[in-house]
Amino acid sequence: MSKVFTHMTMSLDGFIADPDDGIEDLFDWYGAGDVVVPSANEDISLTVDEASAVMLRDLTEGVGALVSGRRLFDITDGWGDMHPVGAPVVVVTHRTPDDAARWPRTTFVGDVGTAIERAKEIAGSKDVTIASASVAQQAITLGLVDEICVSLAPVLLGEGISYFAELGTRVLLEDPVAVQGRRALHLRYPVRR
Repeated sequence: MSKVFTHMTMSLDGFIADPDDGIEDLFDWYGAGDVVVPSANEDISLTVDEASAVMLRDLTEGVGALVSGRRLFDITDGWGDMHPVGAPVVVVTHRTPDDAARWPRTTFVGDVGTAIERAKEIAGSKDVTIASASVAQQAITLGLVDEICVSLAPVLLGEGISYFAELGTRVLLEDPVAVQGRRALHLRYPVRR
């Protein structure tokens, strides 16, 4: 059965990037091993430890659509219209780019609920993943997320972009599935229904 999940690498103090969108200290684990995990984007390949490789494959191979916020989309230049998971992208934005045709595999919508609905349509029987802290927070608050995944990096950033700061609601989770990787502890929490 398909699910909607969010996965982010997070510092021990809860940040997914520093105040300037820097991720270098968080993403050490993506190069901390000798197992190559290729991606659909030929410019990106990861070299992780075996445990992290298994976890990454499990999270990415079943993805049929990805939901992103406009900020991340702009930072990555839309991943060149090929996100590393290889799935079409749905971007939540109040201002569609003038050159939207440049990204034929990308759909632009105005709100999180519509984005998740559209991503589910695109994904069919596959999973939908959310790659944006703000969009994830909104989707969690709306009850649209089935699983929350965190790759916990051994760093304290002190400030930055928080994964969960703006929830505004209590969310109960089931016990985690934990995978110890090199330079990250990977945690998967099903959302309690």
